[in-house]
Amino acid sequence: MAAKKIYETPMLDVLEEGPWPSFVSGIKKLRDEHPSEFINSITSSLLGQLEHSYETRKGYWKGGTVSVFGYGGGIIPRFSEVADAFPESKEFHTIRVQPTPGNYYTTSMLNQLADSWEKHGSGLVTFHGQTGNIMFIGTTTEKTQAFFDEVNEYGWDLGGAGPCVRTAMSCVGSARCEMSNCNEHAIQRWLVHRFTDDVHRPALPYKFKFKVSGCPNDCQNSIERSDFAVIGTWRDDMKVDQAEFKNYYMKTKGRQYIIDNVITRCPTKALSLGADDSLIVNNKDCVRCMHCLNVMPKALHPGDDKGISLLVGGKRTLKIGDLMGTVIIPFKKMDTEEDYQSLVDLAGEIIDFWAENGLEHERCGEMIERIGLVNFLEGINIDVDPNMIKHTRQSSYIRMDGWDDEAVKWFERKAEAANA
Repeated sequence: MAAKKIYETPMLDVLEEGPWPSFVSGIKKLRDEHPSEFINSITSSLLGQLEHSYETRKGYWKGGTVSVFGYGGGIIPRFSEVADAFPESKEFHTIRVQPTPGNYYTTSMLNQLADSWEKHGSGLVTFHGQTGNIMFIGTTTEKTQAFFDEVNEYGWDLGGAGPCVRTAMSCVGSARCEMSNCNEHAIQRWLVHRFTDDVHRPALPYKFKFKVSGCPNDCQNSIERSDFAVIGTWRDDMKVDQAEFKNYYMKTKGRQYIIDNVITRCPTKALSLGADDSLIVNNKDCVRCMHCLNVMPKALHPGDDKGISLLVGGKRTLKIGDLMGTVIIPFKKMDTEEDYQSLVDLAGEIIDFWAENGLEHERCGEMIERIGLVNFLEGINIDVDPNMIKHTRQSSYIRMDGWDDEAVKWFERKAEAANA
């Protein structure tokens, strides 16, 4: 192979100034120090094209079609529009690989993946973007299949790309977090195993994302980022260790600190101090915002009656503005295999209904906004629940007669279902 060409990059060089790490320095290190001539040349050409983009304030990557045998997605094609000037990076495809639940890895796993990528790609990797995937950035069409075959042989699979079910994500979970209320990783595995075909073969109106967070802190940002958000929660009383509260927080932090940083910051005024400086919790008013549990993790913990809430329709801006997920199942136990299977079945109902009724390039939440929540719930065979109400009525001209009768019917249906 001919000696690599070194491109002048005065604008990129500025990004190496300052105390913070620079991606430019990382790419230059691959260009100058890596033993692979392929990596040296492709990263050098990449830096040249990036400098050119900074100079002209234009991007020069265009899409196309690149895939591996049997799959319709998982590869992000990148072909250069200035390939004549920067020939070594004329193809710079990204390969998405599904992460482990909770993003747990061993060093041997990471070394194995890195060795494969240095053999078949540029050496550039990101963990984990908005997609949730491991992003292997920069390879040729020819090397794409070889890299996939190698990593697939020892257990890794491609993630989603295009109009399909996308790569699922879950938080670190109960293995390291005392706030966990469900088995996040099991939920992710059940969903991924059921919808693997929909991940690899795009056939939906647009993308559909699963994200699982073990408590209402929602470390996955699933409520605003996923079409199917699973949030761990509890429905009995919050557990309070009064001795820990008094001995540590009242003595070390002081009464005023507790009042200013815990009591007055409860959004529903569910917390108060007793005459003996104990913490009083009005659990009926608690909305599980998690603030007090985060401030006092030794004194406060979730209750014992744990399960999940399910929200559908979250997304970032597309056809309409950002949407938060809408509560579809206020509380669901996740104790048995039947519980997991019913959750997966409901996900299938939602995806099928959206696939049949969604418009092209329309997310599930946008479809719900267009057809109405009532029609969506009817389509997936879910009864309307008072907990789905976003806010109380604001118009005095809405007729209220008959509402009490409907509420009685709802409670009767709930009682019949419980006794069935």
